[in-house]
Formats: sequence, structure tokens, C-alpha cells
Amino acid sequence: MIKVGVIGYGYWGPNVARNFNETPGARVVAISDADEASLRRAEQSYPGVRMIRNDADLVTASDIDAVAIVTPVSSHFELAKAALSNGKHIFVEKPFTASVAQAEQLIELADRKRLKIMVDHTFLFTGAVKKIKELIDDDVLGDLYYFDSIRVNLGMFQKDVNVVWDLAPHDLSIMDYLIDKEPTAVMATGVAHFNNNLEDVAYITIYFPGNVIAHLNVNWLSPVKIRTTLIGGQKKMLVWNDLVSDEKIRVYDKGVEGMEGFEGQSKEKSYGLRVSYRSGDMWAPRVNQVEALRGEAAYFVECINNNVTPKNDGNAGLRVVRMLEAIIKSLNLGGTLVRL
Repeated sequence: MIKVGVIGYGYWGPNVARNFNETPGARVVAISDADEASLRRAEQSYPGVRMIRNDADLVTASDIDAVAIVTPVSSHFELAKAALSNGKHIFVEKPFTASVAQAEQLIELADRKRLKIMVDHTFLFTGAVKKIKELIDDDVLGDLYYFDSIRVNLGMFQKDVNVVWDLAPHDLSIMDYLIDKEPTAVMATGVAHFNNNLEDVAYITIYFPGNVIAHLNVNWLSPVKIRTTLIGGQKKMLVWNDLVSDEKIRVYDKGVEGMEGFEGQSKEKSYGLRVSYRSGDMWAPRVNQVEALRGEAAYFVECINNNVTPKNDGNAGLRVVRMLEAIIKSLNLGGTLVRL
């Protein structure tokens, strides 16, 4: 039985606590939060669980095997370091850390202590992302051309991070999981419309080897909520709309193919003959409707029990943080291309 302590019972903490407590082979034994009202809410839901005001008392408790850190990113490093130093596996809310240097230090510490790090990249455990990964691995889409994601909504404004740190980790972690290439450069522009100098609208472009390109639009000022991803491949293209209940993924047998053999033709005559357009059927693959966090919690327990390195381990978290740092650097330089 993996005994779990949860630090942070604000917005996402109750979901993490519930899923770990209901996962076979795991049980929540302690919850910590500096806010008294949050602890009272937790106590109502978990009357037999210890409620702790001081995080240090939780990470040093001898009866806790793993610590779930569900707090603002600015606190992740110190809490994660303390938990690892005290022999606890860690489950950390996204993004993993506030800097590349912090992520690297935690990875080294976990390796030395032979402990597991899992970063809460929840979307990797959704039925939709699992299906897209399957389609890519089975070469249904062919060589990938682009990844285009829109994640916009009205709010929720954060007081300590901009829209990039708040929303982009979702799409960056999905992109990192689906595209089997290391990005080479990023370019980003954005604007802060209020007095806190934290961008609330941002446009991000990410370049990969082989002419693969990704574009992310993250926005706290949209009048509508949109969660849509387009992925284009040599053979087929797909659209994933995360807000619909049916046909979340649609695969289109559409594409463009280059044509050869027009050398020697006049420019005017050959212009319209250099590409061939393909337009076939659309189909919607079956997507399992699962609670992603439930699957992720079960996977964390499995990785601990079987000594398996998670797919969303510290290195996956590091790759996302490295892209975030480069994106922020590009933003600060007015959209300059930043090499990775």
C-alpha cells in the first residue's frame, strides 16, 4: 500500500486527493495546507486523514511513501527537494519547476535516492491523446507536418504567472509526447493588458527538425472557450476538439502531395501543376471516456511498485520547462528567435 501525503488543497488538490485515495494500492494519509478554511474542507471529505498546517511535518512523516505537490509553481522546488531528501516519491503539479536549473537538480536528487518523479501532465492520460498517439505510432497520419493548438478562455487570471506558464504546459506536454523530435528553436509574442506585467495573450511558434512546426495560441481574454488541436501529416490530418462529448477526434483523408516532372515547362503553365490535392473520407475513431487523473494516479502507483520510469517523469517535466524558459526569453526580446 502506497501511503500518500497531499500538499495543497485549493483548486486542483481535491481532485488529486480523491483520485489517489480511490486508487487500488494507494491511500491518502495526510493533507497539508496553510489555509485553515482549505483544511476544514479537506477534513469534511476525509475525516480519518491527518490534517497538517506545516508542510515540513508532512514531508518528514515516517508513514508517508509519496508526496503529491499541488501548489503554485514558485513553491515546487523547495517542497519537492524536501520530499525527495526525506525518501519520498513525488507527484508534482505542472509545470514541474520554475527553472531548468531547479528541474535538473531534482532529477539528480531523485536518481541518487532511487525515487520516482511524476509530473502531472494529465492530458497524456486522456482517451483522446492516447488515441492520437496510437494513430501516430501506427503511421496512420504519416510523417508529421504541423501541430496547431488553441487554448483560450475568459480567465482565470493568475497573480504569480503569465498565461504561458499557466496554459501552455498542457499543450507543450502533449506536443512533447506526440512529436518524437527535439525542438530546435522557439519564437513568441504576447501582450499584458493590465498593470501586473504578466502576459494574458501569447502566440508561440516552435520549430523541429524535418520542417515540422508547432503553433500555440494561449489567451485569458477570449469571449469563448476553445480547446482545439490540429495535427497535419503526410497521409492524413486530424482535428481534436476537447470540448465536445462525441467525435472528439476526426481524422481526415485530406492532404497535399508534391508533383515532379515539370522542369522545362513555363512558369505560368507549371505553377498549378506542382501540387496534387487529395480529399477523401472523414472518420471519427472511438475514444475511451476515462478520468485522466484516475489513470495517472494508478500509473504512478504502478511505476513505484514495479520500479518503472514514468513517461511523464522528471525529464519530461524538464523538457517542458526548458521550452517555457525559451518562450519567456523570446517574449522579453520582442519575439526574437531563441535556439534550444
